[in-house]
Amino acid sequence: MPQREIQSVELSLFIHATEDEARVKDSIKALLNIEEDPTEETLEGHFGNRIIHASWHLTGDEAWQTFRRVVEVIGKEGRSEILGDLSSHADDHGALYLRVSKQSIVRGAPLLSSSDPVRVRVKPRGFMMKGTPQQFYGRLVESIVG
Repeated sequence: MPQREIQSVELSLFIHATEDEARVKDSIKALLNIEEDPTEETLEGHFGNRIIHASWHLTGDEAWQTFRRVVEVIGKEGRSEILGDLSSHADDHGALYLRVSKQSIVRGAPLLSSSDPVRVRVKPRGFMMKGTPQQFYGRLVESIVG
């Protein structure tokens, strides 16, 4: 199987005691077609409330499929926002950082938002990245939504 341009995708979020933990995790897994359960760390909030830090680290074909699904579900506006201001979404190594509203995922209509986000970090295979991050991600997004 040929290597894909995406090396890994990491997703992370905080689930608060007032939220339905299973519903949040199941919504993310269903929307992004992730089969495995997240790694979890239990934390304690300021008032002693339970907070779960959940994260997924996906590699290989799973990473590519998750990246593809994120691009599809954020819609045309989300893709335009990312590609239009890539300097605020990518670092010097070409990693792409997105924040998708956790509540919008649970509702089934994902939107980019920095409020209560699911953080998505997309790490490219450096040797396969041709041109600038703008050109690279523009080409990948175009290949997905065509």
